[in-house]
Amino acid sequence: MELDAAAGPSAAAAPAKDTAQKMDVDRPKQGGGKGFELPWVEKYRPTNIRDVVGNEEAVARLRAIAEEGNIPNIILAGPPGTGKTTSILAIAHQLLGPNYKEAVLELNASDDRGIDVVRNKIKMFAQKKVTLPPGRHKIVILDEADSMTPGAQQALRRTMELYSNTTRFALACNTSSKVIEPIQSRCSIARFTRVSDAQVLARIKQVIEREGATATPEGLEAIVFTADGDMRQALNNLQATHTGFGDVTPDNVFKVCDQPHPTLIREVLQACIAGRLEQAYTGMKALCDQGYSAMDVITTLFRVCRNAPSVPPFSEFMQLEFLREIGFTHVRIGDGVNSRLQLSGLLARLCRVASSGAQPQQQQQQQQQGGQQQQRPQAVAG
Repeated sequence: MELDAAAGPSAAAAPAKDTAQKMDVDRPKQGGGKGFELPWVEKYRPTNIRDVVGNEEAVARLRAIAEEGNIPNIILAGPPGTGKTTSILAIAHQLLGPNYKEAVLELNASDDRGIDVVRNKIKMFAQKKVTLPPGRHKIVILDEADSMTPGAQQALRRTMELYSNTTRFALACNTSSKVIEPIQSRCSIARFTRVSDAQVLARIKQVIEREGATATPEGLEAIVFTADGDMRQALNNLQATHTGFGDVTPDNVFKVCDQPHPTLIREVLQACIAGRLEQAYTGMKALCDQGYSAMDVITTLFRVCRNAPSVPPFSEFMQLEFLREIGFTHVRIGDGVNSRLQLSGLLARLCRVASSGAQPQQQQQQQQQGGQQQQRPQAVAG
């Protein structure tokens, strides 16, 4: 019995020890493993308003607000990935400091933001008492405010009036016209534009240097091309390419981003300029057979045509006519008429414009010469 009693605790401890060892093995290691790596968008998000890239005028206004401390109700309007949310978060951190968690309410498009949320959650937050330094206010951040229902915006209007002494509202949206007029009249509007290619390139070079990634100059140009002024898109594409392939090269970038390669689109455009419809259609059909949608093709075609140099025979007049035809087709595809027939008709119209590209210039010169000849007899008669 004594032997059994003595063996009992050790026998009971052995399974516990094995279980502990298993738990230690199963527990993920803390530290900088690749599984725990933050998205670079969050890792390199600026925490100070001075570090926001692009939109110098809007950022200068926001910096003055942050230094003064008295933030008004404000609407930040502009395309995605230009720094709207980052700017307002940086201002909130700078103004509120350690009271940020208690004095800031952030609601995104993923949250339920109907009229009940405005009447209950936002109103209760506005009524909540928070000890803040003198001259500071609680901040309600409504991201993608243009997706709020009109009823919720109407309810928000009254809340903004009642609690203006203690709470300020910051609304970020892509299109300010989708915010109702009463809210616009109560807010200061800061408009953001797309970040320039040079600024995007400079920032992704900094990120590559800090991460120790390898990239070719052509690969960086491909990142900038796919981003199209969207800093968030640029960082996401850069991280995805680096994680998936290691080296940032043009081919790897376009594999990750799943966009038609600009070189193939450029070949289609050159065939249209030369008036070779069959060659242009063959290139376009190859892109469609690879699985690209009509919207992917028309979007990349517009950007390639817009950035193409105006070198004869591709004159500036022809470039403008090409952009007009591409725009009309883009509208039709956006309305749902996205068959291959639309792209084929576009190529035919581009070839027709290219074949008659020199005629409008000749006609314009003839009209100018005719006008000068008509003015001369009048001058003699005078």
